[in-house]
Amino acid sequence: MACRLRSLSRFLSSTRQLVVPIRGAASPAFSFKQSLLNVPETKVTVLNNGMRVATEDSGIPTATVGLWIDAGTRFETEETNGVAHFLEHMAFKGTANRTQRDLELEVENMGAHLNAYTSREMTVYYAKCFSKDLPRALNILADILQNSTFGDAEIERERGVILREMQEVDTQMEEVVFDHLHTTAFQGTPLSWTILGPSQNIRTINRQNLVDYIKQHYHAPRMVLSAAGGVNHDELVKLAEKEFSSLSSSPGVIRPDTAKFTGSEIRVRDDDIPLAHIAVAVEGVGWIHPDYLPLMVTNTLIGQWDRSFGAQGNMGSKLAQDAMSGNLCHSFMSFNTCYTDTGLWGIYLVTDPLSIDDLIYCVQREWLRICNNVSDTEVARARNLLKSQLLVQLDGSTPVCEDIGRQMLTYGRRIPLPELDMRLDQIDAKVIRDVATRYIYNQCPAVVGVGPVEQLPDYTRLRSGMYQWRV
Repeated sequence: MACRLRSLSRFLSSTRQLVVPIRGAASPAFSFKQSLLNVPETKVTVLNNGMRVATEDSGIPTATVGLWIDAGTRFETEETNGVAHFLEHMAFKGTANRTQRDLELEVENMGAHLNAYTSREMTVYYAKCFSKDLPRALNILADILQNSTFGDAEIERERGVILREMQEVDTQMEEVVFDHLHTTAFQGTPLSWTILGPSQNIRTINRQNLVDYIKQHYHAPRMVLSAAGGVNHDELVKLAEKEFSSLSSSPGVIRPDTAKFTGSEIRVRDDDIPLAHIAVAVEGVGWIHPDYLPLMVTNTLIGQWDRSFGAQGNMGSKLAQDAMSGNLCHSFMSFNTCYTDTGLWGIYLVTDPLSIDDLIYCVQREWLRICNNVSDTEVARARNLLKSQLLVQLDGSTPVCEDIGRQMLTYGRRIPLPELDMRLDQIDAKVIRDVATRYIYNQCPAVVGVGPVEQLPDYTRLRSGMYQWRV
């Protein structure tokens, strides 16, 4: 049964009046709200087996098509942690119908691009190609998803690739800090595990682990086939019915755990690292929670800053002004990471060891200020900045395809831009103060420090900074 998310632009286009321009006069520009209506509609069809097909046709000569699957690290067991990411590595190593060489040549000859990625709650396979080659690209994705051979030689080769990837990740401090942050914040639950998995698991994962994971989680009701660019929805639905009709219509094994946030800390002192890398976070909310957008605006209020940025003293973020004037850090980045039923809201800091104490104080002071007396002007600036960021992220068929797939999995629908704009406009300073007080004030944070972190205040003092300012 097909249903459509019908945008107002379809109605407006049918009632458009003929306007005769006056010679010499400039054509009137679209207002921001008018431009939100002037977007293609998102069409959604549910196949008989439960797979959802969602498209946005912009009429361009290229297209992106992909499968968004409700399966990731959070669906693993402690013994198989890393299998979802391992499976992603094995996706393009040959199928029953195509050898790895055949697959690579076919993609190369089309001028297409294949990719995949794994997160804690999602696995994604997608292809970008010319619109005329969309049927072939979809056939390749279907073949990879359903007919991969997982040969022993390929498994052993990718085992070594993943172990080398783990070594590379260990040199990327931001990745290290955020893995530690999940480990301490969600300890005792699958959300605490890394996406790559521990090295001992990588060395023991076998073909049967990969096959079992697919059987348990790669089911049609947990998949969204998303496409954007030059794509005909009805034709894609017919292709999907042909390519994916054999997928199981049962929901498969459902994620068994519930989220549990623990205020705690991890410190990894290493004085050989020149700068301290620190993350402080409180428990956030899931994608569908009513406070998701207010927390996004609050996140934008804090913002991000780097010494290489221009503007300097004219930055809208008060924390950026403090960091710049006091030479407190090399960079900071506020974040709002969301999952199905929980999240992490906080800040990532890179600073000199001797500036840690003052920087933490400034961060907590700014958090408490937002809880108490953030102004409407600041909130309006953050709203506008967030709107522009969201729109810029939708530039091109690939980000649009990703936006459709993610929203269909998390919300069950694609939120129209006018609705999103309206919901953001309803967020004022009082809403921000209430939400910030609820999630930040007097809450136990999760704290991670890596590097020369001797000057990082002890956890008791960090905890007290969540409800009182230092005198």
